Amino acid sequence: MRKIITFVLLLSVSLLNAQAFSGKGDGKLNLGATFQDGGTGVQISTDFGIGENLSYGFVASYLLGVNEVLGQTPEFHDRFDAKFRINANLGSVINVDEKLDVYPGLSLGLKNFGGHLGVRYMFTEGFGLFTEGAFPIAKYENNDNAFYHLNNQFTFNIGASFNM
Repeated sequence: MRKIITFVLLLSVSLLNAQAFSGKGDGKLNLGATFQDGGTGVQISTDFGIGENLSYGFVASYLLGVNEVLGQTPEFHDRFDAKFRINANLGSVINVDEKLDVYPGLSLGLKNFGGHLGVRYMFTEGFGLFTEGAFPIAKYENNDNAFYHLNNQFTFNIGASFNM
Protein backbone atom coordinates (compact mmCIF):
# COMPACT_ATOMS: atom_id res chain seq x y z
CA MET A 1 0.00 0.00 0.00
CA ARG A 2 2.89 2.35 0.79
CA LYS A 3 4.30 1.82 -2.72
CA ILE A 4 0.96 2.70 -4.31
CA ILE A 5 0.66 5.89 -2.27
CA THR A 6 4.23 6.88 -3.16
CA PHE A 7 3.53 6.26 -6.87
CA VAL A 8 0.31 8.33 -6.75
CA LEU A 9 2.18 11.18 -5.03
CA LEU A 10 4.85 11.12 -7.72
CA LEU A 11 2.20 11.31 -10.41
CA SER A 12 0.29 14.05 -8.62
CA VAL A 13 3.23 16.44 -8.80
CA SER A 14 3.07 16.27 -12.58
CA LEU A 15 1.96 19.89 -12.66
CA LEU A 16 5.60 20.90 -12.33
CA ASN A 17 7.31 22.10 -15.49
CA ALA A 18 8.72 18.86 -16.87
CA GLN A 19 10.43 18.66 -20.23
CA ALA A 20 10.98 15.40 -22.09
CA PHE A 21 14.06 16.53 -24.03
CA SER A 22 15.78 19.89 -23.60
CA GLY A 23 18.53 19.54 -26.20
CA LYS A 24 22.28 19.77 -25.78
CA GLY A 25 23.40 18.73 -22.31
CA ASP A 26 20.19 16.86 -21.47
CA GLY A 27 20.68 13.40 -19.96
CA LYS A 28 18.21 10.59 -19.39
CA LEU A 29 18.44 7.20 -17.70
CA ASN A 30 15.82 4.58 -18.58
CA LEU A 31 15.22 1.44 -16.51
CA GLY A 32 12.71 -1.03 -17.80
CA ALA A 33 11.51 -4.43 -18.84
CA THR A 34 11.94 -6.00 -22.25
CA PHE A 35 9.48 -8.43 -23.82
CA GLN A 36 10.07 -10.59 -26.87
CA ASP A 37 9.34 -14.00 -28.34
CA GLY A 38 11.04 -16.62 -26.18
CA GLY A 39 12.10 -14.40 -23.31
CA THR A 40 11.64 -11.45 -20.98
CA GLY A 41 14.29 -9.39 -19.27
CA VAL A 42 15.60 -6.07 -18.05
CA GLN A 43 16.98 -3.11 -19.95
CA ILE A 44 18.96 -0.03 -18.99
CA SER A 45 19.63 2.80 -21.42
CA THR A 46 21.04 6.31 -21.44
CA ASP A 47 20.55 9.30 -23.72
CA PHE A 48 22.80 12.37 -23.85
CA GLY A 49 21.73 15.46 -25.80
CA ILE A 50 24.29 16.68 -28.34
CA GLY A 51 22.06 19.09 -30.23
CA GLU A 52 18.62 20.66 -30.23
CA ASN A 53 17.04 17.44 -31.53
CA LEU A 54 19.84 14.87 -31.45
CA SER A 55 21.08 12.53 -28.74
CA TYR A 56 23.31 9.50 -28.39
CA GLY A 57 23.34 6.78 -25.79
CA PHE A 58 23.93 3.20 -24.78
CA VAL A 59 21.61 0.26 -24.15
CA ALA A 60 22.27 -2.94 -22.24
CA SER A 61 19.75 -5.74 -21.88
CA TYR A 62 19.72 -9.10 -20.18
CA LEU A 63 17.09 -11.80 -20.65
CA LEU A 64 16.03 -13.32 -17.34
CA GLY A 65 13.29 -15.68 -18.41
CA VAL A 66 14.25 -17.61 -21.53
CA ASN A 67 12.64 -20.70 -23.02
CA GLU A 68 14.84 -23.66 -23.88
CA VAL A 69 15.56 -24.04 -27.57
CA LEU A 70 16.22 -27.49 -29.03
CA GLY A 71 16.86 -28.78 -25.48
CA GLN A 72 19.61 -26.21 -24.83
CA THR A 73 19.72 -23.71 -21.97
CA PRO A 74 21.08 -20.26 -22.88
CA GLU A 75 24.42 -19.08 -21.50
CA PHE A 76 25.27 -15.53 -20.35
CA HIS A 77 26.45 -14.36 -23.78
CA ASP A 78 23.18 -15.61 -25.30
CA ARG A 79 21.14 -13.52 -22.86
CA PHE A 80 23.20 -10.27 -22.88
CA ASP A 81 23.29 -7.54 -25.51
CA ALA A 82 24.82 -4.04 -25.56
CA LYS A 83 24.32 -1.29 -28.15
CA PHE A 84 25.39 2.23 -29.05
CA ARG A 85 22.50 4.31 -30.33
CA ILE A 86 21.63 7.68 -31.80
CA ASN A 87 18.18 9.31 -31.60
CA ALA A 88 16.33 12.08 -33.40
CA ASN A 89 14.29 13.69 -30.60
CA LEU A 90 11.24 15.00 -32.45
CA GLY A 91 8.97 16.30 -29.66
CA SER A 92 9.69 19.96 -30.43
CA VAL A 93 9.78 19.37 -34.20
CA ILE A 94 6.28 17.88 -34.39
CA ASN A 95 5.07 20.47 -31.87
CA VAL A 96 3.59 18.23 -29.19
CA ASP A 97 3.40 18.78 -25.44
CA GLU A 98 6.89 19.61 -24.10
CA LYS A 99 6.52 16.73 -21.60
CA LEU A 100 6.33 14.29 -24.54
CA ASP A 101 9.22 13.21 -26.75
CA VAL A 102 9.07 10.90 -29.76
CA TYR A 103 12.47 9.53 -30.74
CA PRO A 104 13.24 7.27 -33.69
CA GLY A 105 16.80 6.09 -33.92
CA LEU A 106 19.44 3.61 -35.00
CA SER A 107 21.60 1.30 -32.91
CA LEU A 108 24.80 -0.65 -33.45
CA GLY A 109 25.16 -3.59 -31.08
CA LEU A 110 27.01 -6.77 -30.30
CA LYS A 111 24.35 -8.87 -32.06
CA ASN A 112 22.96 -6.63 -34.83
CA PHE A 113 22.44 -3.25 -36.43
CA GLY A 114 18.91 -2.07 -35.80
CA GLY A 115 16.36 0.64 -35.37
CA HIS A 116 13.96 1.72 -32.68
CA LEU A 117 11.02 4.03 -32.09
CA GLY A 118 10.43 5.35 -28.60
CA VAL A 119 8.12 7.65 -26.70
CA ARG A 120 8.95 9.31 -23.38
CA TYR A 121 6.60 11.29 -21.16
CA MET A 122 8.02 13.20 -18.20
CA PHE A 123 5.53 13.68 -15.35
CA THR A 124 7.94 15.79 -13.28
CA GLU A 125 11.34 17.35 -13.83
CA GLY A 126 13.03 14.11 -12.81
CA PHE A 127 10.58 11.24 -13.46
CA GLY A 128 8.73 9.88 -16.45
CA LEU A 129 7.78 6.76 -18.37
CA PHE A 130 9.08 5.45 -21.67
CA THR A 131 8.19 2.77 -24.15
CA GLU A 132 10.18 1.58 -27.16
CA GLY A 133 9.92 -0.89 -29.98
CA ALA A 134 13.24 -2.12 -31.39
CA PHE A 135 13.94 -4.24 -34.46
CA PRO A 136 16.98 -5.62 -36.30
CA ILE A 137 17.87 -4.27 -39.72
CA ALA A 138 21.06 -6.27 -40.35
CA LYS A 139 21.77 -9.42 -38.35
CA TYR A 140 25.29 -10.66 -37.71
CA GLU A 141 25.89 -14.22 -38.92
CA ASN A 142 26.03 -16.91 -36.25
CA ASN A 143 24.48 -20.10 -37.56
CA ASP A 144 25.82 -22.47 -34.88
CA ASN A 145 23.96 -20.84 -31.95
CA ALA A 146 20.45 -22.03 -31.11
CA PHE A 147 19.87 -18.72 -29.31
CA TYR A 148 20.92 -16.52 -32.23
CA HIS A 149 17.29 -15.46 -32.71
CA LEU A 150 16.91 -14.14 -29.11
CA ASN A 151 18.78 -10.92 -29.93
CA ASN A 152 17.64 -10.63 -33.54
CA GLN A 153 13.91 -9.99 -33.31
CA PHE A 154 11.39 -7.29 -32.45
CA THR A 155 11.43 -6.28 -28.77
CA PHE A 156 8.99 -4.20 -26.76
CA ASN A 157 10.41 -2.20 -23.85
CA ILE A 158 8.64 -0.23 -21.13
CA GLY A 159 9.80 1.40 -17.94
CA ALA A 160 10.75 4.50 -15.96
CA SER A 161 12.81 7.43 -17.19
CA PHE A 162 14.90 9.72 -15.00
CA ASN A 163 16.82 12.95 -15.59
CA MET A 164 20.55 12.70 -14.94
